[in-house]
Amino acid sequence: MSSFSDALSVTSSGLHAQSMRLRTLAENIANVDTPGYRRKTVPFEPEPARSSELSRVVAGRVSLDRKDLVQIYDPGHPLANSTGHYLGSNVDLLIELADAREAQRSYEANLKMFDQTRQMQAGLMDLLRR
Repeated sequence: MSSFSDALSVTSSGLHAQSMRLRTLAENIANVDTPGYRRKTVPFEPEPARSSELSRVVAGRVSLDRKDLVQIYDPGHPLANSTGHYLGSNVDLLIELADAREAQRSYEANLKMFDQTRQMQAGLMDLLRR
């Protein structure tokens, strides 16, 4: 039974990490037009399991993308300087949407593995009861 609990532990760590990633991506997408907003990224880090050779994945610390902010020309904007420019965000909507799709698919794959493991465990219990 330890193998089942290890598999459930690994897939649940993947679910948690991808949900954190999706939450951060949604925040980036919501702030795509916010002046001065810097894109947030979430790195994944391995966390060795104590009971076996399997390793879990955990979301690391959220960090800010240091890419330069976009200069936007809009003299009528309240944040515009004397030249009519202000700093926009460094969020690229196309990249965020692609990352969100990848994170969603990874989340779904982890969820499918979790469900498959539960079904195998239930099948084994049914066999043992006979």
